[in-house]
Amino acid sequence: MSYKLRYRQFNEYSILIEWPTEINQNILENLLDFKKNIELNCIQQIVEVNNTYNSLLIIYNNTIENINDKISDLKALYTYTIQFNSKNSVCWEVPVCYDDKLAIDINGLANQLGVPRSEIIQRHSSVIYTVYFIGFLPGFLYLGGLDSSLHISRKQTPDLRVKKGAVGIGGKQTGIYPQNSPGGWHIIGNSPIHFFDVKNTQACFAKPGDKIRFKPIDYNAYIEIQTEIDNGEYCLNSCKIDG
Repeated sequence: MSYKLRYRQFNEYSILIEWPTEINQNILENLLDFKKNIELNCIQQIVEVNNTYNSLLIIYNNTIENINDKISDLKALYTYTIQFNSKNSVCWEVPVCYDDKLAIDINGLANQLGVPRSEIIQRHSSVIYTVYFIGFLPGFLYLGGLDSSLHISRKQTPDLRVKKGAVGIGGKQTGIYPQNSPGGWHIIGNSPIHFFDVKNTQACFAKPGDKIRFKPIDYNAYIEIQTEIDNGEYCLNSCKIDG
């Protein structure tokens, strides 16, 4: 599937390519295919290619002298974009504790949504989410696929300090805070794993296009996993995704 894309110069070193403004699995697959094709064919010209839900930012290593030529090259590349096999995607099983000690907003959220606390946990953890992009903070995964019954506006007054590993809901999205930070999402649990670690070969284990499944755990299991991580004994479960 192809889309009518918008190409424009972002600054003297970069070009922004935009897809229709929506969170859509087909758009993501098309966008990531194009991103991979650019990286394979323009490696000598670019510094990096970053994506969001519906855009690519291509950063070149030199000033763009002729924007029309660059855009023409990109359009030609899009026309012949290689269809990469989605079997390269991975599904990661992320443990999450929904205990009241960590789920500081879950009871208030249940009241606002009119959904029982147990049902929030069930609906949140029964979905396989798609990683659309990584941003806001290093290792912050923007996940698509949240059950529509759990959609809710962000907090009117953001919290000044959200705990590392906090699992939150904001708008139509869910995500995990990779470090202590301010935040305006409703916190319904916490994951004990590290989402960003510069000591690892790949600082963030997931990439755009990967899948995330949340595995509910109790508070004792949460503490046990933290101990295993501290001792270097914990391994995150994952599996390959068939196309």
